[in-house]
Amino acid sequence: MELELRSTGCSRYNPVRMAALLYLKLAILTAAFRCGQATRLYTEEDPVVILTSDNLKQTLLNSSTAWLLQFYSSWCGHCIQYSPTWKALAGDVKDWSQAIRIGVLDCAHEKNFDICKEFSIHFYPTFRYFKAHVTTADIGKTYRGADRELQTVRQLMVNFLQNHTRQDWPASCPPLEPARTEDILSLMGQKSEHYTAVIIEDGDSYVGREVILDLMPYQGVVVKRALNSEKLLMEKLGISTVPTAYLFHPNGTHAVMEVQKRLRFFYSSFLKLLPGVHRKQATSVQQPAQIANKGQGSNEVWKEFDKSKVYMVDLESGLHYLLRVELATHKTLEGEELKTFKDFVTVVAKLFPGRQSVVKLLETLLEWLVSLPLEKIPYDAILDLADNKMRISGLYLSEHVQWVGCQGSSVALRGYPCSLWTLFHVLTVQAASRPDALANTALEDDPLAVLQTMRRYIGTFFGCRECGKHFEEMAQESISQVKSLDEAVLWLWRRHNQVNARLAGSMSEDPMFPKTQWPTPDLCPTCHEEREGLHVWNEDMVLVFLKQHYGAANISPKYISDSRPRPGPPAPNEAIAATPSNLHIQGPKPSADGAPKHQKQTDLDGAGDGGSGVQKDPRLGVSFLGFSSLDMSLCVLLYAFSCVFLMLMFFFFRVRSKRWKIKSHRPYV
Repeated sequence: MELELRSTGCSRYNPVRMAALLYLKLAILTAAFRCGQATRLYTEEDPVVILTSDNLKQTLLNSSTAWLLQFYSSWCGHCIQYSPTWKALAGDVKDWSQAIRIGVLDCAHEKNFDICKEFSIHFYPTFRYFKAHVTTADIGKTYRGADRELQTVRQLMVNFLQNHTRQDWPASCPPLEPARTEDILSLMGQKSEHYTAVIIEDGDSYVGREVILDLMPYQGVVVKRALNSEKLLMEKLGISTVPTAYLFHPNGTHAVMEVQKRLRFFYSSFLKLLPGVHRKQATSVQQPAQIANKGQGSNEVWKEFDKSKVYMVDLESGLHYLLRVELATHKTLEGEELKTFKDFVTVVAKLFPGRQSVVKLLETLLEWLVSLPLEKIPYDAILDLADNKMRISGLYLSEHVQWVGCQGSSVALRGYPCSLWTLFHVLTVQAASRPDALANTALEDDPLAVLQTMRRYIGTFFGCRECGKHFEEMAQESISQVKSLDEAVLWLWRRHNQVNARLAGSMSEDPMFPKTQWPTPDLCPTCHEEREGLHVWNEDMVLVFLKQHYGAANISPKYISDSRPRPGPPAPNEAIAATPSNLHIQGPKPSADGAPKHQKQTDLDGAGDGGSGVQKDPRLGVSFLGFSSLDMSLCVLLYAFSCVFLMLMFFFFRVRSKRWKIKSHRPYV
């Protein structure tokens, strides 16, 4: 850097000034360096592998997969601008990880200086490919192309995989070369244990190879590719246009695969959703073949359902579990907990599009919470209201857990978390469809009312603390950007898909219901588009779909039970009482058939009371808010006695007053 000094009466070289300028320059560079270190472009939440000098060589040496690494600098402007594309690429090909993985290494970090020099990294970003099963020191092959768009890099990854020899081919990577015509035709009419999908395409297409890699983590389906230059194959399968997918079923039947759009995402989604196709799981996880006829428990019958519907029984079961099981872990509600619960009940009571008996129970609970001037409320009082111990006619919430759209392949999968997500989606859609529903509740005119209530409920009451922590992190990141009720609907949908992406392939994923980006193309083909080779959402169409799917008209009453307690007060010899096990629920521990313990007990003991699941005991009276019938009778008698006493006192003083007036106004003679 040249500095020109123009000062009269002094020499051209001023050591003091030069030292000051040099110090200033070093200070600026140091600040920039520290800023670069403090602000990392990639975190553990991103779908990339973050490497350092401690693990780079060990990771690459004799790796079972190939690698594509980006050596970057956190202060490099182009690296910062390119980071969203790199994250998107890693997310797009995350299912390819058994064949090729994507990683990053920050050369601006002090501990990585030497390793970046050793790998001859001179410019940022630098992209290097590393083959699988490398047994000697290798600095990789540099990609020098000017085009770094996502689709281009993804196709280069495919080419790089195909450059492997048979000896260094990634062990878990299926063949990517076109299949022979005779091998495909031999499948016709043959039964198999899995589906076989064949993508017929032209020689320059990458669709077939990308679909093959997309289905790598799944079992129950094998994907092959063939070229349209195979005229005999085209003729035998009756195919005239490409790309086209042809599907061979396990029972020996075969036909063209019907998808809405002939794109990679549509083909991959279709195959992942085939019956019996599921993500590969550890051997400790029960497989669908073992549980297909068992449902959620040994005595539970699997319920057929339409995935395009929302089921009221899931919503009511979720409310039952929330009020009678999850809330039971809090013996007393006070302070912020009580305020959160009041706001939650307000939102649900005003927006829940359920049966009148359930809505009436929620409204009664809301009126009681609002009118009760207490700073502390015992949980038992809330349970008494939920169980309708006052026997109000037409007020009822089922005490049975019954999952339909949320049923899982085992008792530990789906169920309540699924129903809670569904409930929150329904509430955001109802708030957007009925903007005046929350009028006069102190929550009106707030597009965040439902979301913030959700956020506080999950953070306060939801049993999975780690789940609550993740939800809070998502809320802190972007919930403030929501400015309308429609945006609230979309925000919750985006976050739900974000959770699905994070949990895909984890132990909590149900193999019969893999966590995919929703809605799938078969439910909403217009929601999906492809731009420059990358799947994108048409959010205008997604909003239309969400309002239809979670709207009141699409909630099915199928499997709803109509059994409920008889209305009105009990007969003198049939007074109903709550046993201690009903009043004090000991957490959400399930029984053998998937129902909570307290629920199964009441099902057995209360079968004679119209299916209400409440025990009868002629020795005890009605229990409401902790008061027995004797207590309530004494209160009534005391009230009546007080009224009579006050009336007698009133008439006594009134008569005495009249006598005094007559006496004091007697005329004198």
